[in-house]
Amino acid sequence: MIFAPATLADLSRQLADCHAARLPVTAVDLAALAAVREYTPEDMTITAEGGLTLAALQATLATHGQWLPIDPPHPGRVTLRQLLSENLFGPRRCGFGTIREHLIGLEAVLADGRVTHSGGRVVKNVAGYDVLKLFVGARDSLGIISAATFKLRPLPVAEVLLTAQFPTLDAAWAAVVNLLQSPLTPVILDLHNLALDGSASAPFTVRLGLAGTAEEVAWQVARATGFTRSLHQLRGAGLDEGLPADAPDPEQAFWSNPLPVQTHSVLPSALPVAIARLGPAPFLARAANGILHHRGAPLPAPATAPKALTGRLKDTFDPHHILPAIPL
Repeated sequence: MIFAPATLADLSRQLADCHAARLPVTAVDLAALAAVREYTPEDMTITAEGGLTLAALQATLATHGQWLPIDPPHPGRVTLRQLLSENLFGPRRCGFGTIREHLIGLEAVLADGRVTHSGGRVVKNVAGYDVLKLFVGARDSLGIISAATFKLRPLPVAEVLLTAQFPTLDAAWAAVVNLLQSPLTPVILDLHNLALDGSASAPFTVRLGLAGTAEEVAWQVARATGFTRSLHQLRGAGLDEGLPADAPDPEQAFWSNPLPVQTHSVLPSALPVAIARLGPAPFLARAANGILHHRGAPLPAPATAPKALTGRLKDTFDPHHILPAIPL
């Protein structure tokens, strides 16, 4: 069944009907559920519905100098439900973590139509089980996320992106290790081999993003030896220095390519070995987190979640298995 509910009550009723008839749910469109329910800038929290796009949310927050520090590709197309159910993230994961760190409340509709709430609408909320985190990355297998509450961060006063190129993977990784051992506190630390069009290039590039007060950023930039300001800027920074506003962005080109992207997770220290296995394939690595995005043949699959545990979760939340399977 394909749903496009106009209200939360519609979604609840539609799922309950499918549950009773044991009909599988193939798609749910929450475009009509895209409202900001509650926003308290003074408390730095916001509650919004799952159909709202991340870009629309960020635009609302920016009017009060705030943001949700999560930056997956194509924020104009990513809804809050997708952000949570697929556990999406971008380069700023290095400095700000994943969406789990910013989620404090969740509303979801279970397979039998029940509307559940977990967490709360305030930051200091410790009552009950932390059930809301189960839905992050579950890809709608346990229920449909209809609304969420997030804790917010102030927009950084200054943000700068620096890059350096290296002829070999070993040299690039040595630069990454030096940065991790330095007093710098990067919000972005990436390693890639991308040309401006998103294809593979010969040199390896390390990207370093720094954010904070103007003084903090200036202090760190002065100590980032061997790095120069990137032509691709963050939040328009550097325009007063003659840097172009529309310089090609290799990462944006990488994600805009319609060919499928493989994602692999390893210990950060194991990234060079995983990258070496790719050969000449284009890749983009979150160097501080061990996340490797690449094209080409997939790498060996990591260990999967225990089937007995995931099976019990599925049977509890979706006993008739009308929702998608739990991702392994």
